[in-house]
Amino acid sequence: MIEYYEQLSDEEKDDVKRVIQLLFRQTFVLERKYEKRTGRFAFQKDYRILNQHLEFLREYFSIAGLELRDNSHMGVFYIQGETVLGEKLPRLATIYLLILKLIYDEQMEMPSASSYVYTSLGEINEKIGDFALLKNLSSATEMRKTISLLKKYQIIEPMDVLEDLNEESRMVVYPCINAVLLGADVQKLIETFTEEDERGEEDGEQTGIQSTIEDLSE
Repeated sequence: MIEYYEQLSDEEKDDVKRVIQLLFRQTFVLERKYEKRTGRFAFQKDYRILNQHLEFLREYFSIAGLELRDNSHMGVFYIQGETVLGEKLPRLATIYLLILKLIYDEQMEMPSASSYVYTSLGEINEKIGDFALLKNLSSATEMRKTISLLKKYQIIEPMDVLEDLNEESRMVVYPCINAVLLGADVQKLIETFTEEDERGEEDGEQTGIQSTIEDLSE
């Protein structure tokens, strides 16, 4: 394994280092992402790098007790293991993530050839209200920050300009939502937020959501 790495060029070593850090940070890498400029899903360089050095990277992660897996149907590489924790998200971002998972699962139950799901800010806020996950509607600034954060972690991709954020603002939900939340985790999180609201705990608390990675293998 060390011999393989040493034979790489400096540029290739930098590429490998980057995808390793990316996987440790967010646990997954997408094959394609939505490009607002073209309106199409573009192939991602990091996914190609993972494919190119797949056996080396699998050996690397196995040393840490992790398994590098892929789901070609959904277009996702992800790491799986008991020590996978990911980064903590603010409470509002976790609530959005929960709702996005519900929306994703609902739409995937319908006949479709695509693993990508489309939603709107209005639909997200409506479901937050249905489950009474927030006492008050978040400000436009808070919503904008939350959407920007989830975009950073490649959970969603806004299709409209964030500065003009409104109920009609559209976004793509990427299939990697399945690598972040299990179906069983959704109900647990709903119960957690409901209990916190009953105790009068304030919003803004950071919440760890990545305790388990769903088995996405085909």
